[in-house]
Amino acid sequence: MVFQRGPTQVKGRGRFQFQEKRHLELQTGLRMEIMQSVPIRLWGIKAQEKLRNAKILLITMRGLSNEIAKNLVLAGIGSLTVQDDQVVMDEDLGSQFFISEEDIGKNRAAAAAPQIRKLNPRVAVHVDTQNIRSKGMEYYMPFDMIIATDLDLSTLSTINASCRLCGHPFYASGTHGFYGYIFADLITHDFVIEREKSNLPTVVGAETPTRSIIATSMKREDGKVIEMVTKRDIYSPILLANTSPLPQDVLRSSRRKLQVPFLLPCLRALWEFQSLSGGSFPGSSRPDLELFTTLATEKNSELQLAQGALRSEFLRSFLQNVGCELAPVTAFLGGQLAQDVINVLGQREQPIQNFLLFDGEKSKGPVYAMHPIFPEQGMPVAAQLAAAPMTGTMMG
Repeated sequence: MVFQRGPTQVKGRGRFQFQEKRHLELQTGLRMEIMQSVPIRLWGIKAQEKLRNAKILLITMRGLSNEIAKNLVLAGIGSLTVQDDQVVMDEDLGSQFFISEEDIGKNRAAAAAPQIRKLNPRVAVHVDTQNIRSKGMEYYMPFDMIIATDLDLSTLSTINASCRLCGHPFYASGTHGFYGYIFADLITHDFVIEREKSNLPTVVGAETPTRSIIATSMKREDGKVIEMVTKRDIYSPILLANTSPLPQDVLRSSRRKLQVPFLLPCLRALWEFQSLSGGSFPGSSRPDLELFTTLATEKNSELQLAQGALRSEFLRSFLQNVGCELAPVTAFLGGQLAQDVINVLGQREQPIQNFLLFDGEKSKGPVYAMHPIFPEQGMPVAAQLAAAPMTGTMMG
């Protein structure tokens, strides 16, 4: 379009700007309609309503939490509070896509918030720049779900304990280069599985030491009889899960024990090392390497895994990855955690129970139910909580 000089130019340009602005408004409105309608088709109206009202706290803004924030905001949660007391450093630029060089020296949460808001203007994004270790239980009360990333076990345990007192579900996650984990403590969580009715009746009662079928119902859909099975899962806090044995079905099978990733004893050793060293990671000094190797060997033995199977090659690889971030790993774990959060809010599908361990070198992410056991009863402690009043997982 050619614009001439004089009054015609002003008039034409004004009309063009109006049309351009209107076009952008229509595009934005269409994009928002799509963002809101797709979840309804996927999860249903009731689940989407819970998602829209959800208030989520996301602690520590690094590469992993960038991925979690992106997925949750695009899904259309009610509000997201990003919490971090650290500032943006040069090394953050390689793994975080919400910040740029201009943000170096700024608080990580405050720097990321404007870009997060642009993903979905309907989601309220709040910022907290104070130290999470200074927060008491009352801080977590307004939230429906808490996600803590890239923290030491002591801090995670404190947050987890506060969440349990509030009756709120809790996730912990972290990455170390090629390796990472997701932990879930949903306290007591009910969810519904929909499946085509079979000839065999569904029996109400215990399925596993931590999961029970509590109700069944049926509906007709496209000429088929669909059975809706309501299940209840019982969870353990991270402090107990970290010292718990592997599930009995794993320990009874030599083949399955060999498939347990070495990441599990190494992650437990790393947390133990941090508790002994004031929160720092193992360095390259001989004392640090010897201490970590001793701790990893002890954790491997405690888990009843094969002696000598934890080789020096894996220990070396793990230590080289500690504290690092790789975008493909953070993307995978961030996507998995966000999807689990969405399923939990909608009470659909089986959530993570309770430790997912990801090895990016092997592209494997097995999940293990880690719960303490009473030796006399052979029954997980978590199962004793089935009748406890702290359900708090679902929002009204």
